[in-house]
Amino acid sequence: MWLILAFLSAAFLGVYDSLKKKALRDNAVIPILFLNTLFSSLIFLPFIIVSGTSSMLDGSIFHVGSGGWEVHKYIVLKSIIVLSSWLLGYFGMKHLPLTIVGPINATRPVMVLVGALLVFGERLNVWQWVGVCLAVVSFLLLSRSGKKEGIDFKHDHWIYMIVGAAAMGAISGLYDKYLMAPVSEGGVGLDRMMVQSWYNIYQCGMMFAMLMLLWWPKHHQTTPFHWDWAIIGVSLFLSTADFMYFYSLSLPSAMISIVSMIRRGSVIVSFLCGAMSFHEKNLRAKAVDLALVLLGMVFLYIGSR
Repeated sequence: MWLILAFLSAAFLGVYDSLKKKALRDNAVIPILFLNTLFSSLIFLPFIIVSGTSSMLDGSIFHVGSGGWEVHKYIVLKSIIVLSSWLLGYFGMKHLPLTIVGPINATRPVMVLVGALLVFGERLNVWQWVGVCLAVVSFLLLSRSGKKEGIDFKHDHWIYMIVGAAAMGAISGLYDKYLMAPVSEGGVGLDRMMVQSWYNIYQCGMMFAMLMLLWWPKHHQTTPFHWDWAIIGVSLFLSTADFMYFYSLSLPSAMISIVSMIRRGSVIVSFLCGAMSFHEKNLRAKAVDLALVLLGMVFLYIGSR
């Protein structure tokens, strides 16, 4: 079950990346990110209210747990980590092709894998190792293909932002496993809906402060903001992808290294959208690399059954 949820999360995440690229085109980053956190908060706010005021959602997958500061302090830290990744990722994606951003983001599973092996003691079987190796090779080849577009990876600060976003995303993935692992296994044992619901709300508050303090005083001197319906789509697809991701991690047999690897398969969806919607270049070479990504996902699936 957790594997199916991980694959579905990857598909929704790929559409999310594509909508995000569309929304960011010639648009101001900070207001878009604020609106994304606002709409995501509005999606989960009813679940928080209903769970806190009635028993209607008790026992369902939509029930939001409750707790004091001893619990919320962990969620605030989660919000800071994720928002840091999003800020770096949004600015980088605005200035780089989607077929370049995808491969860099796809390095997250490698970072998560190393962290999972060191921190959680996870072990992979032969099928899973083959899948991981194929995915790593394909990501390296895909990154090399991107260099043909004239982007200097060593001196482009937008590249550094995407790499930073990937690193923070990997840290977030490892932290998620710690948050939702049972106390008996060394985790915090938090309710997954509580984490997803409240971290969106905390992020919204942080982004509102950033909007008013950093962007609004100088908005006439920077890239203007214009409304795009893709902004709502970003929130909807991300919230759905994260819901499936958190639900997957909450299941007893879930492995963070495998879930994160499959989730990075979203690069396939974003690649197709980049080719069809944004008419990006050097697609033939990148398509060969993507075939290796698909093959790697198959080996991961076989090894995790």
